[in-house]
Amino acid sequence: MSLYERVGGAPVFQQLVADFYEGVASDPVLRPLYEEEDLAPAARRLAMFLEQYWGGPTTYSEERGHPRLRMRHVTWQIGERERDAWLSHMLSAVSRLDVADDDRAAIWDHLERAAHTLVNVPR
Repeated sequence: MSLYERVGGAPVFQQLVADFYEGVASDPVLRPLYEEEDLAPAARRLAMFLEQYWGGPTTYSEERGHPRLRMRHVTWQIGERERDAWLSHMLSAVSRLDVADDDRAAIWDHLERAAHTLVNVPR
């Protein structure tokens, strides 16, 4: 059974992303990185990506192609400040998940590692 299935599928990832973007909406570091006034499209993309990564539907790849996270984020200057703000909101969202501790830890471990790989601005 995939992690996606174990934790409860799409509703869990959609809640994770909704909680995350609730913090992003008023964050002075992260909010300016989003050109769209409405964060819903960005939230949908992140939810689709996470669902696919953890064994759910492949909607992300079907609609957007290969994830290529570094390539998709290269247009933004992401330094330690942006990474840390992103991680702060994501940790808050992950901590609210009603899932088994091992699954929460696996999700967090992946998100934390991914965030570090997206830093593209030297100190």
